[in-house]
Amino acid sequence: EKQCAEYKDLYLRKAADFDNYRKRMIREKQEAIDFANSNLLVDLIQVLDDFDRAISASGEQEKGTPAAAFAEGVVMIRRQMASMLENKYGLTYYPSAGEPFDPNIHEAIGRVPSADVTEPVVQEECRKGYKLKDRVIRLAQVIVKTPPEN
Repeated sequence: EKQCAEYKDLYLRKAADFDNYRKRMIREKQEAIDFANSNLLVDLIQVLDDFDRAISASGEQEKGTPAAAFAEGVVMIRRQMASMLENKYGLTYYPSAGEPFDPNIHEAIGRVPSADVTEPVVQEECRKGYKLKDRVIRLAQVIVKTPPEN
């Protein structure tokens, strides 16, 4: 009877181990599916950046001109592409300006001492940061407002 109890205990342990293994494999497979396109999405983020630069360079155009129509088309294409990447793939932009500096999601490329802050705060966003699901796939490049050094 003691041996039977030992075998039953061993069986239950092995069954639990197998169940945990199965759950881990399912989770890892889902992660692989979710992030399989991450390299492609990083490349497409560059295209979004190019659209942003084109929109910024176009400035204000007089309505009704061919240049204004072209600029409006670029804005619409950028909006549609960003929407598709967000809705279909889960790629989202996270705003940084005015947020507390977090080295996990921000890359500091400049620093500005300021007496009006006690903790580092993002003053300006130089390059947008993006997340795929909840994972950062591109850090935001920022200029950080920091307390003055004593």
